Amino acid sequence: MEVGGSGTKGDRGFTLIELLIVVAIIGIIAAIAIPSLLRARIAANEAAAIGDTRTVISAEAAFHAASGGGYGDISCLANPQLAGCLGPGAGATAFIDPQMGTVPGIKQGYSRTFVPGAPGGLIRLSCYVYNAVPTTVGSTGSRGFAGDCSGRICYTINGTLVTQAAGVMDPTCLGI
Repeated sequence: MEVGGSGTKGDRGFTLIELLIVVAIIGIIAAIAIPSLLRARIAANEAAAIGDTRTVISAEAAFHAASGGGYGDISCLANPQLAGCLGPGAGATAFIDPQMGTVPGIKQGYSRTFVPGAPGGLIRLSCYVYNAVPTTVGSTGSRGFAGDCSGRICYTINGTLVTQAAGVMDPTCLGI
């Protein structure tokens, strides 16, 4: 036996077939895992859009009570002290996070918009619709969501806007 030399039978590396088997196994694991991760991301984005819609509905209900009737524009929910909202002395507490008050905007793969309804006295709204649709259907989300002054949340199965007119959702929309 040669001391310190190369070429002994125990110094062999991996064969090409062994390496190909390992690469194939890694490919199979990736093919199984990646679609599951994409579905999980879509589910998380949809849950966030539904949660934000519920938040806006709750904030509008609180604004309705604080203003003595009527709903506020989304900017009033984020900053009630603005002119035309509740006004000075309304308190420093916003009804929603300022990031949510920035619409139209994109958050967690969903494009969010706010559609004010007809004026309902003073500068208040009679209703509103808060929309969330996926920026890339099938990748960032699959369904479109909306909520309005009725307190309902509706969805579309193809990721488009929920049918609405004059700041009110179609009463026959698919509800959650």
